[in-house]
Amino acid sequence: MRYEGTVYRPPSEANSLIIQATIGCPHNRCTFCPLYKNSTFKVRPVQDIKEDLLTARNYYGEYIESVFFADGNTIIMKTAQLIEVFDYARSLFPYLERITVYGSSRFVNKKSSEDLRRLREAGLRRLHMGMESGDDITLERIKKGTNSAEIISAGLKLKEAGIEISEYYLVGIGGQERTQEHALNSALALSAFSPNFIRLRTLIPMPGTPLFEDYQNGIFQLLSPHEALQEIRLLVENLHCDNSQVLSDHINNYWNVQGVIPGDRDKMLASIDKALTISESRFRPPHIGRL
Repeated sequence: MRYEGTVYRPPSEANSLIIQATIGCPHNRCTFCPLYKNSTFKVRPVQDIKEDLLTARNYYGEYIESVFFADGNTIIMKTAQLIEVFDYARSLFPYLERITVYGSSRFVNKKSSEDLRRLREAGLRRLHMGMESGDDITLERIKKGTNSAEIISAGLKLKEAGIEISEYYLVGIGGQERTQEHALNSALALSAFSPNFIRLRTLIPMPGTPLFEDYQNGIFQLLSPHEALQEIRLLVENLHCDNSQVLSDHINNYWNVQGVIPGDRDKMLASIDKALTISESRFRPPHIGRL
């Protein structure tokens, strides 16, 4: 297989075959994200993607159960191209159970409901979406390129098509100034379409990003460990989803908060309350972590 630049994948795709279908991110303006700053976005030729799939089959054999097509917004590819790639992958790997991609709400919404249904029929089972926040002011400040209405619209279209949604909530991205609005408005947005997964990620300002400069200059105020946990508590308390699984599957998080909303809400809140009794000195410093 041929890879260009650093390839990133969600933790839940650790056991997946990773094939680059696109390079970089077509938006690439989020103030907190350093991942694709040195990449120029492009869609790889379908023939190149298929050659890499064949190379993988020849190397690993046909017993591949999951394929993740990187990079940062592969859903942007033309529907016909994606279907051709997905069909070919399924022909090579008869035991393939799941095809997944990254896709932001902005680019999901460029697909029609019929396009998404066809992608589901071709094997797309899950889409990883970096919502980060459902608070419009926060989304504008971090230059996410979308808003809460678009996030909800994309979520509803994916659910209607039968595609699982793995949604990412970035703890602390509203800073100390908007931590409550960030949590409450995110809970409203998520509750509007009940994603299959709500994955918590705690913000670490990364060098080389505008947000890191704002942090260094005192413009952006990071949450302390307890403040971050209180924000998660506010989010969980106000989620009104139907069978959404909350996961804390990243090393930067302060506490392992997980469960299904609504059934596990009280258990999750009790777990957070327990964490809040632990001295902040026992947690990592807010500014130290890794991608």
